[in-house]
Amino acid sequence: MSLAADTREAVRAHPFVYEGLRAGVLNYSAAARFLDVGETDAVAAALRRYAEELPERDAAERELRVTMHSGVGPAEDSDEPLLEVGETALAADGGDATAVVATGDVSPDLLGTVLGRFAAAEIAVEAAAVGSDTLVVVVGRRDGPDAVRLIEQSEA
Repeated sequence: MSLAADTREAVRAHPFVYEGLRAGVLNYSAAARFLDVGETDAVAAALRRYAEELPERDAAERELRVTMHSGVGPAEDSDEPLLEVGETALAADGGDATAVVATGDVSPDLLGTVLGRFAAAEIAVEAAAVGSDTLVVVVGRRDGPDAVRLIEQSEA
């Protein structure tokens, strides 16, 4: 494999480097040292070339409606779970978690952005899912208001 191909593969293995390249905020030499796939100057040059080919981040405004649902836990006899994956269903049935539900212009990319922002804010996520027009993230009860704010401010 060529150095350029090795560099691209290493970038794909570290999504934060990919996003830094797309956003134009990456120090190429520092990233080259981090990726450790070859001589620093050559890898930095490969990163510059790769960054020029990547699509820019879309900063378009999203139309989102964000609501918070308290008392979320395992769905016992609920007909309307807020989130269901496999055999796990969560609903507002008196549990101790909070679900933040965003409807509108949602996507898997937005979920990735939200999860990254939650990690940076040290908000633990108990469950998360995204569908055609709904994104649901379940967090601890006290993290609900901060989770709402972060989702409202998120873009992908």
